[in-house]
Amino acid sequence: MRLPILLLLLFLHLNIRPSTAAKPLRIPEYVALLSLKTAITDDSQSSLSTWNTSTSYCTWAGVTCDSNRHVTALDISGYNLSGTLSSDVGHLRYLVNFTAASNQLSGPVPGQISLVSSLRYLNLSNNVFNGTFPLQLSRLRNLQVLDLYNNNMTGDLPVTLSEMPSLRHLHLGGNYFNGSIPAEYGRFPALEYLALSGNALTGVVPPELGNISTLQQLYIGYYNTFSGSLPPEIGNLSRLIRLDAANCGLSGEVPPELSKLQNLDTLFLQVNTFSGPLTVELGYLKGLKSMDLSNNLFTGEIPESFSFLQNLTLLNLFRNQLHGSIPEFITGLPELQVLQLWENNFTGIIPQGLGSNGKLQIVDLSSNKLTGTLPPNLCSGNTLETLIALGNFLFGPIPESLGQCQSLSRIRMGENYLNGSIPRGLLSLPMLTQVEFQDNLLSGEFPQHDSVSVSLGQVSLSNNQLTGPLPASIGNFSGVQKLLLDGNQFAGPIPPEIGKLQQLSKMDFSHNRFSGPIAPEISECAVLTYVDLSQNELSGEIPTEITGMRILNYLNLSGNHLVGSIPGAIATMQSLTSVDFSYNNLSGLVPGTGQFSYFNSTSFLGNPNLCGPYLGPCKDGNANSTPQGHVKGSFSSSLKLLLVMVLLVCSIAFAIAAILKARSLKKASEARAWKLTAFQRLDFTCDDVLDSMKEDNIIGKGGAGIVYKGVMPNGDEVAVKRLPVMSRGSTHDHGFNAEIQTLGRIRHRYIVRLLGFCSNHETNLLDSGTSECMSAIAGSYGYIAPEYAYTLKVDEKSDVYSFGVVLLELVCGRKPVGEFGDGVDIVQWVRKMTDGKKEGVLKVLDPRLPTVPLEEVMHLFYVAMLCVEEQAVERPTMREVVQILTEFPKSPNGLKQGDSMDTESSSPQANTLASPSETTRNTKEHQQPQSPPPDLLSI
Repeated sequence: MRLPILLLLLFLHLNIRPSTAAKPLRIPEYVALLSLKTAITDDSQSSLSTWNTSTSYCTWAGVTCDSNRHVTALDISGYNLSGTLSSDVGHLRYLVNFTAASNQLSGPVPGQISLVSSLRYLNLSNNVFNGTFPLQLSRLRNLQVLDLYNNNMTGDLPVTLSEMPSLRHLHLGGNYFNGSIPAEYGRFPALEYLALSGNALTGVVPPELGNISTLQQLYIGYYNTFSGSLPPEIGNLSRLIRLDAANCGLSGEVPPELSKLQNLDTLFLQVNTFSGPLTVELGYLKGLKSMDLSNNLFTGEIPESFSFLQNLTLLNLFRNQLHGSIPEFITGLPELQVLQLWENNFTGIIPQGLGSNGKLQIVDLSSNKLTGTLPPNLCSGNTLETLIALGNFLFGPIPESLGQCQSLSRIRMGENYLNGSIPRGLLSLPMLTQVEFQDNLLSGEFPQHDSVSVSLGQVSLSNNQLTGPLPASIGNFSGVQKLLLDGNQFAGPIPPEIGKLQQLSKMDFSHNRFSGPIAPEISECAVLTYVDLSQNELSGEIPTEITGMRILNYLNLSGNHLVGSIPGAIATMQSLTSVDFSYNNLSGLVPGTGQFSYFNSTSFLGNPNLCGPYLGPCKDGNANSTPQGHVKGSFSSSLKLLLVMVLLVCSIAFAIAAILKARSLKKASEARAWKLTAFQRLDFTCDDVLDSMKEDNIIGKGGAGIVYKGVMPNGDEVAVKRLPVMSRGSTHDHGFNAEIQTLGRIRHRYIVRLLGFCSNHETNLLDSGTSECMSAIAGSYGYIAPEYAYTLKVDEKSDVYSFGVVLLELVCGRKPVGEFGDGVDIVQWVRKMTDGKKEGVLKVLDPRLPTVPLEEVMHLFYVAMLCVEEQAVERPTMREVVQILTEFPKSPNGLKQGDSMDTESSSPQANTLASPSETTRNTKEHQQPQSPPPDLLSI
């Protein structure tokens, strides 16, 4: 009988447990709220300071109660809270709306939320929740909105969500979900909004999605890498308003079934590898307002059916392989605001009625083969903000109407055959930020303006036929950072008003006919780093005032009629790395010290009366010296007494130092006690970390410390970084602790997690990464941007330079320094070997990469050379770098190293080779606001 009784007890035990778990002991709602507060480890804004028992919980911040004092809504979004989300949230059983978005909450999403059966709205977006999706949430039968956007959740997409009968809004984007989209997602009975973008999803887009008859918005792009094309069944989503499948690896042709989406107003398919002709049926989407098909492999002409898109406001077709003429019907699209067709093979003229609808804001037709004249009414309606048509074969004058275009911000018409003069009033437009007319046939004089917008940052008129003097009104261009007038026929003196340009960083007046002395007022341009006055008719002496330009990096005065000596104080200009005084009438001794020891001898050629270290001995024997003899004498009695006193004092000082040293050794032993600060649960100690710090474990060294590989007792592999020793006796960590605490909370797909740090009063140990205070910047030689050497200031562009060096390391397989001779780094070596042109990449390519896609290597090299531009202003921003990197040129033939580069067998993108100086034409300056994906905005 004992055995049956035992089995019965066991059976009862197994049946009681689920019942107990299903009905947990209930606690009062205010206790549940206090439990939520207890789980918060950092409330820096004291947002929850009212959460205490001295007041009614219904009056606490973010808490809403009904008439029965039940908590029905809890909104703690945007409070900058850190910590975890307590599972006691499940005791707020009357909760209808729960929002904890935009904080730093971490850990798993508690499954106990599923106990709040009345919940309709759950928003935990923009936090750092991790772990897999809690499947219990699928039990929330009344839930209408579930938003987990921008967290660190992993694993497969939860299949059971499709069983939630009331769910209308599901946002799982911006996480790390992997695997494929479940076919079961086609069963959602009421879903209107589905966002899965920004994950790591693969596989095909399931055709079953076409069964969600209620769906209005679908976002599946960005970081996902699907295979194949969009399924034709997507065309069955008759209520669909927005479809965003950009940048997710789709290929093939766009299915014509999309034409059935008659409610669609937004179609984003950019940055994929769609090919073939543009789908004619897309023209039947009569409600369409925004269509972006850019950065694909589309061929053929723009279909005539697109003329039916009468509601279209945005049309982006740039970076494809389209040809033919720009159709005339474009001018008849009444709502068109944005037209971007750059980097295709369009020919013929620009439709002369373009802009007549009075609503154009952005027009970019650059890098095509267009001819003819510019349309006269581009700014009809005074809404035009950006006009770019550089790199074509346009001729004729710039329309005078642009001189009255009050809305115009950027105009870039370089590298054409435009003639005539600069329209009156154009340079004084109130919103203007950038003017580029370089490499044309413009004539006339530099326009005079009494007022110029302070936002105008760049004026490029290089290589035209402009004449006359530079007017004194040039001083009104107070916001200009780059003033490029080289390659014209300007004459007369450089006006002293040039000194008023306090934002000017680059000034190129070379190859003109400027005469008279160099205006000493140039030295008043406080942030000037680049000055080129070469190949003019300047005379007089070099003004000594220029030696006060403390951040000047480049100075070229060659090919003029300058006389006198080179100011010796130039030797103290530590920022100056490149000069050219050649082919003038200079005389005297060239110093051989200071910065002069770095200058090339060619910088002084063509000056027969110059002498010095590079140029031979001076004819008049100026190098005199006055050596002083050594005076020998005997020690006096008083001197001997003084020496004895000094020795006595030194002995006493030594004794005191020994006592202090003994005391400091005692303190040092205490200081060496290590403290571990962890940012998550760790199964190792500081001693385990210290054990890994052996010479054999070093995997990297740099200006910011040494990196070791460590294997912890549980088998986990970590990287340990030892940072430089703090100043002896200093109790201030210069913000180290605060910055590391911030880094420890960061969760990003491209940033290695910081597990924690060990510290004592002498050393700091990190898993990954470091943050240096701006007052004590550390960096490795070879990675540091050149401007840091002479300004001791860094900004985002300095980081861009360092990133470019890393890209060059990847391409070349070489270290940044030490392999190219004394004083030569990888950037200088690459420039010498390739002349900065990406077609020369094979000369420097790592020989261990025998079968890499050639067009991708060239693109990566191209981006690297953009990043390491000598002048910081010439470098792209990091945001632009990321976008350029994602826009790899695509070739259907997949060229590898060593393959033929016949232009008939490869895509135009793969064979359009350009130097980094053409960045403004092809990449950086084309970063227009490209219809931001709506799924990046969380409700």
